[in-house]
Amino acid sequence: MLLNTQCGFSPFLFVRVGVCLRVACLSVCVSTRSLTAPANAQIVHSGAACNVKDDNISERIYTIKEGDTLVLQCIVKGHPRPQVRWTKTAGSASDKFQETSIYNETLRIEGIQRVQGGRYYCKADNGVGVAAIKSIRVDVQYLDTPVLTVHQTISDVRGSYYQEKTVFLRCTVHSNPPARFIWKRGNTLIEQSKDNGVDIYEPLYTQGETKVLKLKNLRPKDFADYTCQVSVRNVCNIEDKSFTFRLTNATTPPMIRLSVNDTVVVDPGQDVLLTCEVTSGFPPPTVTWSRYPGPLPLSAQVRGTTLILRAVTPADAGFYNCSAVNNVGNPARKNANLVVRSNNLTFQITPDSNKDSETIQMGRDLKLSCHVDATPQDKVNYTWYKNGAPVFNSDSLILLRSDPDMAPGTSSLEIVDMKFRDLATYSCVANFPGSRVPELRVDVNISQSSVSPPMLSVPPGGQVVSVREGGNAELVCLVVDGKPRPPVLWSRLEKDLLMPSGATMVETPDGRLRLKNVSRDMMGLYRCQTAPYNGLNIKRREAQVQLNVQYPPILDPVFQDMRSRNYQMVTLTCTVLRSNPPRLTDIRWFRNGDLIRMPMPDLKETPELKFKLEPNNNGSYECRVSNNAGTSTCTFNVSAKPYNAEFYFDTPNPVRILKGNNYSYNLQWTQRDPEATDQIIGYWFNVRKGLFSKQIDLKGKEPEKGVLMSYTISDLRIPLSYEVRLVPITTYSTGDYISRIIQYSEHYPLNHHLLLLYHVCGFEDERICGFSQDRSDVFDWTRQNHLTQNPKRSANTGPETDRSGTKEGYYMYIEASRPRVPGDRARLLSPLYNVTSVRGPKGSGRVPYCVSFYYHMKGKHIGTLNVLLRVRSIASVDSVVWTKSGDQGRDWKKAFFDISPSGPFQIVFEGIRGPSFEGDIAIDDVFITIGKCKQENTVASAGKTGKIF
Repeated sequence: MLLNTQCGFSPFLFVRVGVCLRVACLSVCVSTRSLTAPANAQIVHSGAACNVKDDNISERIYTIKEGDTLVLQCIVKGHPRPQVRWTKTAGSASDKFQETSIYNETLRIEGIQRVQGGRYYCKADNGVGVAAIKSIRVDVQYLDTPVLTVHQTISDVRGSYYQEKTVFLRCTVHSNPPARFIWKRGNTLIEQSKDNGVDIYEPLYTQGETKVLKLKNLRPKDFADYTCQVSVRNVCNIEDKSFTFRLTNATTPPMIRLSVNDTVVVDPGQDVLLTCEVTSGFPPPTVTWSRYPGPLPLSAQVRGTTLILRAVTPADAGFYNCSAVNNVGNPARKNANLVVRSNNLTFQITPDSNKDSETIQMGRDLKLSCHVDATPQDKVNYTWYKNGAPVFNSDSLILLRSDPDMAPGTSSLEIVDMKFRDLATYSCVANFPGSRVPELRVDVNISQSSVSPPMLSVPPGGQVVSVREGGNAELVCLVVDGKPRPPVLWSRLEKDLLMPSGATMVETPDGRLRLKNVSRDMMGLYRCQTAPYNGLNIKRREAQVQLNVQYPPILDPVFQDMRSRNYQMVTLTCTVLRSNPPRLTDIRWFRNGDLIRMPMPDLKETPELKFKLEPNNNGSYECRVSNNAGTSTCTFNVSAKPYNAEFYFDTPNPVRILKGNNYSYNLQWTQRDPEATDQIIGYWFNVRKGLFSKQIDLKGKEPEKGVLMSYTISDLRIPLSYEVRLVPITTYSTGDYISRIIQYSEHYPLNHHLLLLYHVCGFEDERICGFSQDRSDVFDWTRQNHLTQNPKRSANTGPETDRSGTKEGYYMYIEASRPRVPGDRARLLSPLYNVTSVRGPKGSGRVPYCVSFYYHMKGKHIGTLNVLLRVRSIASVDSVVWTKSGDQGRDWKKAFFDISPSGPFQIVFEGIRGPSFEGDIAIDDVFITIGKCKQENTVASAGKTGKIF
């Protein structure tokens, strides 16, 4: 019987607390509205909730203790099935979530931290109407250990530190909710109203919560142990915390001194020892070392109060800070600046700048400069030589230790009113006294023939360099006639663009810029210029080179599925978005790989193909557009085939159980874009396993967009699952099939005093058949299918699909990735089965049961899967009845065994994490039936698929 019904849902949202329960879907629709329904969503949550309440705007507030596991599940309804996305108030929550995709329906945060509190949003969108959004506020509760510090007024510091003085004990704590403070002297509660020698108050402008205990004019009894106790009144079972400090007449703040001066200069490769000596302070201070900027080097070692740096490098330079803290007064701090020597020598020749000269001329001034990129600059000694003899200051030769016209630390030799005697070889020698760094030397020959301005030239044809995308390119700027020859610097002409290496400028000694794997974003003008060092210090020479990156045309669409009625005109348009070179060289159309002969189209227009669609010209059409860089293709799949149907995913499980061991199923679907193609006259309907195939005749009633159609399938056998395929039919063709698995509604006894006949569980229902997580284990089993798998999950471990091989089918698994560690256990408990009312076979007091299931243990780090029998009596007793360890291959495997429990029992699946992350274990299709196991258990073979029609 074919039923045509119409129904729809307005968006609605609500939050349910406690255990995650599945909302029953509507099974009967009596409205005249479309069933292509907007998305609906609700948030359910589990985990270690401390409290769930409504605030004054009817929003749920979920309170959880810091470090516990938060589980939020967005249960969605609507047709088509909505996509789910989680966000947080400040934007996307992905940076807050720990290895959990924000696109999963279930959001799980292991060990939630205080910064992860806030308002979380579940957004469900299926493209119909307005997306459904529901929010829930997560309040993370915590209580830190308080910090107690002791102070006195500045005016009191000049005298004895603690003798008839006023002392302040400051207690600070971070908590949520606000903490309550209790002060104790010894074991006695301090109450302000009962002791005139104390004041208790809350200061202004403090971070966190702070209470101050003021001891006025210390008395002998005030030298005692003081305890600051903080409490959040046991919310979320958070216990009180406290800190105790002993105040004596010897209590003093810390003082320290360093074993080195403020600045320490060392050579690369040296070891450095920095000692922080504590000179006073009671209680004895704690000494710590830190560095600015950045953390301590990985090679750093702290031994007591000494910091050891082995084989330092220039990267280890910085300020090293020693801090001493004993909770009295302010911490004592000292720092040392560690300088690690580095060097790089360059030179410059500056003609008479007053005469704006670029050449060496007799009677003019000339300056030679020598610079070492050394650290520190003031530790470098420069010595000048003329033809090997030391140079001393004279009327014609002037030495400058630090040239004010040059970069800091530059030494210059000025030649005044140059004469022929000044034409010589000048040498600059830089050395580092007391250092193992070798001296550096540069020789410059000064003559009218040895020094000349450079000329920068781009080779003929090199002004524009063309290269295909993905190839290599070389940009060339040659220095000709320059003595000495300077290096060439390359940069992008547009200031905001960086070089391909990410730097703003690149130095090339030979003027050749080599680029690899060129991309179109590297296209543009590049500027080359002479460097102002290692040559004449004159106006830079510049040139430009254009990089032209050629790439094939970029087309739209790359692929398009086009459906149309037969004998109607179809227009295929292939738009050229970009192309380099822009001139097209060829446009050709193909059908099913064969060239369509047609007049050559205008290469300047958008390529189009128009034709009448007929049953014999359905197929794949390609438009191939070429330029000198290559060819790109627009592909169109053109047909009169109807679009596929879409199963209504909220279809309830079997509507009723028929006589015997059979059940029926109400299959529901809508037709996608029924008016796009020829009229749909019916559907081919097939139930695999060879049950039946038939055609559903619509009897002239054409499907309407969004209208729900249904068909009741009978004579399905409990508890087998079936694959159903549905194909729309028109007068000329059939469409694409869709399939879904019909799974019998899983059963478990709600009244545990009833006899257990069978228990079937494929974990398809969110209630997982009454199974539950063991609260005493380390982590939980997770329910998922192929569609809800984390896309970043570990490869080479865990199943791809459920045991039946379907993407929609669910299974239970343990995730071995971080934060799991070897030996962590997860336990899944079955419902409790009461068997006390049944006797076994004659001569036996126990009833046998068959337990069967499928397991998947693929991965080189697989741990152990145990199955335990837990029998309830005076005390529960667990016994291992089945176990398997290590890698068992890529396929699901079946296990079955008999049990004969002596009383009410549970089956426990225990997964133990192996040595590393490739250790995911999964289980599926659990069957517990009365009687002993058979070698070929027909019940346990549910889910196998038959031949495809």
